[in-house]
Amino acid sequence: MSICILLGLMTWYFGKPHSIRFYETKSEDTLVTAIAPGINMALNTRSSVAVKESQPLQVELFKGNVYFDIKKDTINQLEVKVGNAIIKDFGTRFSIEMHKDGSSNIAVADGHIKIQVASGTYQINALEQADFDDTSISKHRLITERDIAPWRSLPQ
Repeated sequence: MSICILLGLMTWYFGKPHSIRFYETKSEDTLVTAIAPGINMALNTRSSVAVKESQPLQVELFKGNVYFDIKKDTINQLEVKVGNAIIKDFGTRFSIEMHKDGSSNIAVADGHIKIQVASGTYQINALEQADFDDTSISKHRLITERDIAPWRSLPQ
């Protein structure tokens, strides 16, 4: 009897589906939303992401541009998947731009992120940006804050 109860509890615990939310913007829309306590996300036009509620919170960028604002005192961590690259973050502000050719660009406004690609793990610090794809990082350079997600300040 106790084995049946244990198996039933294990089935219930491991069988719970993860909650996944999809966000998409059209050609004339942008979107700003809180995806978890202390984590805000802004999507540019023609962008789409999936947010999977787990620990850490997982976001997958499918197309377009996204900007994250993670409060320094938040207990939530964020992991962003772009192709096969994984970006790990907590307590910072950064943007990711995905290009149609499969390459992407990341720009950090505050704090730092770690990006894992096939060639290794790299750290991008505040006021730096880099181009990346599934295998490598290139054009790691300094920038100004106005270069980070400039679409956020454009009139709608």
